[in-house]
Amino acid sequence: MNVRRSAAVLAATVAIGTGTPAVAASPSPSPSLPSGLYGSSDPTYDGVWRQSLALIALYRVHAEPAAAAVDWLAGQQCESGAFPAFRANPAEACDAKLMVDTNSTAAAAQALSAVGGHGTAVTKAVTWLKSVQNKDGGWGYTPGGASDANSTSVVIGALMTQHNPVSTIRNGAKSPYDALLKLSLPCADGGAFAYQPDKKGKLTANADATAAAVVGALGQGMVSVKAGDKKNAACSDAARPTPKDAAANGSAYLAKAVAKDGHLTSALPGSENQPDYGNTADAVVALAAQGGTAAATGPLRWLERNSAKWAEQNGPAAYAQLILAAEAGGADPSDFGGTDLVKQLTATGPAPVTASQDDSDTSVWWMVGAGLAAGAGIGFLLSSRNKRKQP
Repeated sequence: MNVRRSAAVLAATVAIGTGTPAVAASPSPSPSLPSGLYGSSDPTYDGVWRQSLALIALYRVHAEPAAAAVDWLAGQQCESGAFPAFRANPAEACDAKLMVDTNSTAAAAQALSAVGGHGTAVTKAVTWLKSVQNKDGGWGYTPGGASDANSTSVVIGALMTQHNPVSTIRNGAKSPYDALLKLSLPCADGGAFAYQPDKKGKLTANADATAAAVVGALGQGMVSVKAGDKKNAACSDAARPTPKDAAANGSAYLAKAVAKDGHLTSALPGSENQPDYGNTADAVVALAAQGGTAAATGPLRWLERNSAKWAEQNGPAAYAQLILAAEAGGADPSDFGGTDLVKQLTATGPAPVTASQDDSDTSVWWMVGAGLAAGAGIGFLLSSRNKRKQP
């Protein structure tokens, strides 16, 4: 859910100036990839992000991941507390050439908090995030970059791991909620959230940003999101809107956007419009967080019928998004349109070790060896969701 823009897409867009980088799926993991990593595609731009989503999704369905998967993620952290999208050699200290970012750091903080046993690492990550908070109360993808709704929302999820009220995390007078409210549109413009203002300061409705910001404005994150109990009503402008007002309006925008076809639609320049599976999954989470499972029924059922091929092509992050959507929307992730999402996600990474009931050392160590040797990978086809206009 959460987050929503892949860190891979953002970094690749900056590096090569295109909006839709693609990575071909491979039938088996590359020998050069870390053994604890989920997925078989190049992790340069999304390793920490997809690993974090995978661990969070498994936590949400009470499935214990392999220790190797957790260790790999923990080993990506820099001494500062920040995480890069991918750190090829964890044995080497992070330097100025290694780009760290708020999205990877916030997602990893939530994942390590969920699996437990990494309290110091989580605290360091959150401390670093606080240190790069912008004066408007929000965060951009890179430290010091202009605040955006997606980054601010995923950081809110990380802040929740410390059990401190989000409203108290401030740079001067501004909190993360102030940053989100600044990016919310009035009902005359749909009540959505913008990703960022354009160069002239204009806000444009963005479904991806809206799905993220609804959850963030409700003070929730990928680990903590839960079904709400407020009906998704029509958009309503308040004289002095609160974060919850903005979340309700954003949810109303999403409900309207998926009402006709059951899904959100991507609108990339030069491409034919097509269903946006990832953003639809995130919209399900947002709709459920605001209005309960009934509010997410339409798009959730559409995903059950149509998302299997997309998830197979896109790998662990896609399976994780669907698991989060299913869990938030009240569906069964182990039988999602006939697909066991948990089994499919687990198959993209190191298999969890299952201890034998036999007390013999031989049996136990055979199981450990088998668990470490198992695992299959599938590719991750990057989809661009940065700053594009949504219906």
